[in-house]
Amino acid sequence: MTGERATFSQLAATLDYPLFVVTATDGRLRDGCMIGFATQCSIHPPRFLACLSRENRTFRIACDARALAVHVLPRTELALAKLFGGETGDEIDKLERCDWSAGPHGLPILAGCPTWFAGEIRARHDLGDHVGFVLDPIETHLGPAVETVFFQDVKDRIVPGHPAS
Repeated sequence: MTGERATFSQLAATLDYPLFVVTATDGRLRDGCMIGFATQCSIHPPRFLACLSRENRTFRIACDARALAVHVLPRTELALAKLFGGETGDEIDKLERCDWSAGPHGLPILAGCPTWFAGEIRARHDLGDHVGFVLDPIETHLGPAVETVFFQDVKDRIVPGHPAS
């Protein structure tokens, strides 16, 4: 890694941002993964950008999906963070290891995350080792206010299921 890239990587490691679990189904397969690259990207109309690593099985399913579900991870659900951030769907069925129900478009909705939304995929953008999925919210559930899981909470506690690239 060049000096500038290494310095930027050091800077990025000090940042803190919320983590989410994104779930996907293509009507046949389903999976989910933890993501840290995500943000609201439009107010009118409301849009959200969820970035999935090309390494994840969830990404491969999302390529053929019509919608994704984005779950806010409560700090009380670190077990879900470990499951969706530290395991790979290439080796286990993560959804067999947690409670969930089918939501819009058959998307897995995690019982441990009462705040979530489902969004239809409006666009996909190549962002390097991640692809950005622009979502148009179609159903939103706002649970009680809770502290959420942030990157600094787990960066030294969860070994990613896939390398970060």
